[in-house]
Amino acid sequence: MSKQLADLKLALKSLGKEYAKLKTLPAAEKKSFGEKLNAKKSALLEEIRRETERAVSENLEPLDLSAPFAENAEKPTFPRGTIHPLSAELDLVAEIWKDMGFSVIESVQLDDEFNMFDALNFPQNHPARDSYDTFRTEEGFIPPAHTSTMQYRALTRFRPDLEEKGEIAVVIPGRVFRNEDLDATHEHTFYQCEGIFVSKTANLGQLLAVWKNFFETYYGQELNIKTQPGFFPFTEPSLEFQIEKPASLGGKGDGWLEMGGCGMIHPNVLKTAGIDPEVYRGFAWGGGIDRLVMLKYGINDVRYFESGKLDFLKEF
Repeated sequence: MSKQLADLKLALKSLGKEYAKLKTLPAAEKKSFGEKLNAKKSALLEEIRRETERAVSENLEPLDLSAPFAENAEKPTFPRGTIHPLSAELDLVAEIWKDMGFSVIESVQLDDEFNMFDALNFPQNHPARDSYDTFRTEEGFIPPAHTSTMQYRALTRFRPDLEEKGEIAVVIPGRVFRNEDLDATHEHTFYQCEGIFVSKTANLGQLLAVWKNFFETYYGQELNIKTQPGFFPFTEPSLEFQIEKPASLGGKGDGWLEMGGCGMIHPNVLKTAGIDPEVYRGFAWGGGIDRLVMLKYGINDVRYFESGKLDFLKEF
């Protein structure tokens, strides 16, 4: 410690005696005396901060990162970073869909009422519009609660493909946000992947086939699938999609996993995007990426992904 820094800390310590004098002063003098002492203390603390930073800076040895290592010198080792498991899995998911002929676009992380609800056929009194389910900024913007918020953008952006190619085929991975009570299976921030296909002959059979093909590619085995009725304002009919538990996850043909929602795109959604529902039909689907990773690696708490815990991340 430099002599100057030591003197400053000694001066700061001696202020304790001056503060003790406050008890002996008349009430009328205490305020003025206290303000002067506080100002003196603040000035000393600022000087100590500056002197400390100066001392640290002087003791640092410059490192020339461009200097080559000598052939016989021991090279220093540095901790190596790894790709976050969600990022790696998102890349894998995108590659599978691209191999199936789908374009991939990224979802937004801040949106508006129109894309989030109006363009998706949500009634004005739908509970999803309430703050109980959906986050909102003070300015009224919405951190998307689902990647379906990109459907209108995708349909209008790729609408020329209907005339040129006869179809729209696009998937949209992205981060979404929900007003959830956090526990091992619920998180306020997670990832989804949305899929959209539109053509003159699109049907539920094609929808089930492409999603079945995705999961069989992802898990590397043939899988049985089944659906059950669901409800989403932007699809009609709406289904919940399930696959049999893969052998890689301990499945023996006697268990089912719900993997997301799907259905035929509601005519109102197509019409809003400028696509004639009397000529074209479409289907859409969406599912969580976090759950895929949890199942694949046997992770038992979804909160690990957003925790920033290095011990967890080093496992990948």
